[in-house]
Amino acid sequence: MTQFNQPISGNDLARFSGPNTFMRLPQADTLAGLDVAVIGIPMDIGTSWRSGTRFGPKQIRSESAMLRPYNMATFAAPFDSLQIADIGDLAINTFSLSDSLRIIKESYDAILAQGVTPVAMGGDHSITLPILRAIAAKHGPVALVHVDAHADVNDEMFGEKETHGTVFRRAYEEGLIVPDKTFQIGIRGSGYAASDFTEAKGWGFRQYPAWELWQQNLTVMGAQIRNEIGDHPVYITYDIDSLDPSFAPGTGTPEIAGLTTPQALQLIHALGGANVVGCDLVEVSPPYDPSGNTALTAANLLFELLCILPGVTSR
Repeated sequence: MTQFNQPISGNDLARFSGPNTFMRLPQADTLAGLDVAVIGIPMDIGTSWRSGTRFGPKQIRSESAMLRPYNMATFAAPFDSLQIADIGDLAINTFSLSDSLRIIKESYDAILAQGVTPVAMGGDHSITLPILRAIAAKHGPVALVHVDAHADVNDEMFGEKETHGTVFRRAYEEGLIVPDKTFQIGIRGSGYAASDFTEAKGWGFRQYPAWELWQQNLTVMGAQIRNEIGDHPVYITYDIDSLDPSFAPGTGTPEIAGLTTPQALQLIHALGGANVVGCDLVEVSPPYDPSGNTALTAANLLFELLCILPGVTSR
């Protein structure tokens, strides 16, 4: 009988003690036997405004000690049926964005070759491009749920083609995602031109601007997205700046009037049952939130994403 890894209980060891792993899970030095690998990618050299996301994985792990293994809202118990461990941080090249993207792609190739589902803690959003390259090499072009304040479809930034603001144009151009199964949720803010969002709509992207979602329950919208994805493999990328800065100020490019944390949970819950082949939570920048609340929110969202992975049981 398989013995599944469990987070250390706060009743067995005080939450301010123990390993600095996600939810105080065991840290694994090998992928053997794992269903899910939680990975830190401590990088911020793809950012265009405020840096600091290199510290994101460490603080997300620290704040995640508050979490417990059972989801009271959905009855999901991910640690009862999936072997999950924290495999530590990828050793990116902190002086080279291009080399770091190569390292991420090659690391993900190895993870996916073992049949392990990757769940990443960023790091800035540029990490998602090499992840999608590896995911598409394994699964073919995937559906994409992209929750973000920004569409990230610039052609270039300061002459660079690979940054945190160009990810999904590159993914579209390289055929990594299915355009009419790409959903961008929470986008908002001022723009450089009227075409900032509309160009991607012309590619087939489905966009749900934040101003159309204010005061709405996202359960119905999430269910519609879930239905349109069907059984197609889907990748979920969650930028913490999709949330209003009142909920998550610790991020590099904050935009006012964003989603609320209840809306974030409604959306994730509605995606339950989808064929999720990987996910990430990016752009947590601890220096801009000394309270730790942004990282705590990120840890909770990552737990909620674990709860909708294929194979999770309820109790």
